[in-house]
Amino acid sequence: MTSMDPEKSVAVVVGSTGGIGAALVEQLAASARYSTVLALSRGPAELPYVSITRRYVDVTDEHSVRSAASQAAGLGVVRLVVVASGLLRAADASPEKSWTGIDPTAMARLFAVNTIGPALIAKHFLPLIPAKGRSIFAVLSARVGSIQDNQLGGWHSYRASKAALNMLVRNFGIELVRRSPEAICIALHPGTVDTALSKPFQRGVRPDRLFSPARAAGYLLAVVENAQAADNGGVFAWDGARVPA
Repeated sequence: MTSMDPEKSVAVVVGSTGGIGAALVEQLAASARYSTVLALSRGPAELPYVSITRRYVDVTDEHSVRSAASQAAGLGVVRLVVVASGLLRAADASPEKSWTGIDPTAMARLFAVNTIGPALIAKHFLPLIPAKGRSIFAVLSARVGSIQDNQLGGWHSYRASKAALNMLVRNFGIELVRRSPEAICIALHPGTVDTALSKPFQRGVRPDRLFSPARAAGYLLAVVENAQAADNGGVFAWDGARVPA
């Protein structure tokens, strides 16, 4: 990523108290690339760096998202937004192994957090991205959201919510470059990360493919740093490989 003026640039991480989100916040703050890292979440957390500003957001509440965007605008020029919030399953509902397991309430909850939430973030934060200069809007998606790559089926709600998110990223990328030609909008697949979210589903994952949050965050930031204009609207895995649509 090209050098940015630390006096003016702001990085925003949504979902900053999750495993990956917290690691992203810490690594961005440690890089000293940004004057402020705005950490947005529903819960409190420690602030290990003075450059971190923490604020509340609920991605399912548009008023909350709008307020958070207004706060971000007052901190400087927004050059990076990473949406690291997400939900693997709703409450005690298990991922569906068959269409017989589909629960409309659980499905609606996953779409609210995984799809509509990031869409609301885009609605209110993309207008903050400047017309000139390199900026990145990135969301955490998942390889299981790939329609082409799906050979196993199941996990209907989670897969569908991420597939819809990937489509939104493509749409947003097309619209974004019309007003900010150097901006890039991408979705990121972090791999399997050792967090409470994935804990029940880690069986069978090779040890070398079960990443710590810090390791996953490092990989994802490297993908962000190396993103090119041609990558706009695409989905990329932790190793930089393009995930099929």
